[in-house]
Amino acid sequence: MDQGNTKGKLIVIEGIDGTGKQTQSERLCRVLKVQGLPVLRVSYPRYDKDSSAMARHYLAGDFGTDPDAVSPYAASTFFAADRYASYHEEVGPFLECGGIVIADRYTTSNMVHQAGKIADSEERDRFLRWLEDYEFHLLGLPRPDLVFFLDMPEAVSEALTADRANKMTGGAEKDIHEQDRDYLKRSAEGAKALAKDRHWRTVHCVDRAGQLRSIDDIGDEIAAEVLKRLKSEARS
Repeated sequence: MDQGNTKGKLIVIEGIDGTGKQTQSERLCRVLKVQGLPVLRVSYPRYDKDSSAMARHYLAGDFGTDPDAVSPYAASTFFAADRYASYHEEVGPFLECGGIVIADRYTTSNMVHQAGKIADSEERDRFLRWLEDYEFHLLGLPRPDLVFFLDMPEAVSEALTADRANKMTGGAEKDIHEQDRDYLKRSAEGAKALAKDRHWRTVHCVDRAGQLRSIDDIGDEIAAEVLKRLKSEARS
C-alpha cells in the first residue's frame, strides 16, 4: 500500500544529465542542517549497493547497448529494486522518525528516462500509471512531497557532461543513456511535459538572457521554496 502518511518529508531533485542534481541535493542538505533539521541525502541508483546490480548491468549495456531495445517496464524494475531496498534499509526509518530525505533522482527518473522510450501518448500514459501503481502501491514506496525539476537546455547540459566521469565506474566511458543523444533528447522533451502535468516545481537553470545561473542562485531558489513549505506546514 502507499506510504503517504509518513511523519517526515521526501524531497526529490530531478533533471536530465548535467543539470546539477548532485550539487543541488548536497547544497540543500547543508542548508537544512544549518537550520537544525534532521536530513538524509540519498542518490539513486546506489552504485555501491548490491540492490543496484540489475540497474548497473542495464546501464553498462549488458542487456543491449540500445536503451530503446530494453523494455521500459523491465528497466523500471531494475531501478525500483534499489529504491525498495533503500526504503527498508535507511529511508523508511528516517522518514518515520520525522526526518527530511533529499533524493537525487527517484521514481521520477523512471518516468523521465523509461517513458521517453514510448512514442505513442496513450501507451506512454498507460506505462506511467503502471509505474506509479508498481512503485507507490505494490512496492509501498512513499510518494514525494516535493519534486524540483532542474530545467536546462540540452546543449548546455551536453557541454557540462562532455568530460564528466561515469558515476558508475569513475571512468571516462559513458553509460548507454549518456551515449545515445537522440534518446536523451527525447527524455528531456518528455521531462518538461511531466514536470508540468505532475506539478513539479520547475527551476530554470538558465536565465532569460540565456546565461547559466550560478549554483548558489539556483540553490537559493530551491532552499527558499523548501523552507517556505516546511514553515507553512508547521503552522497548519
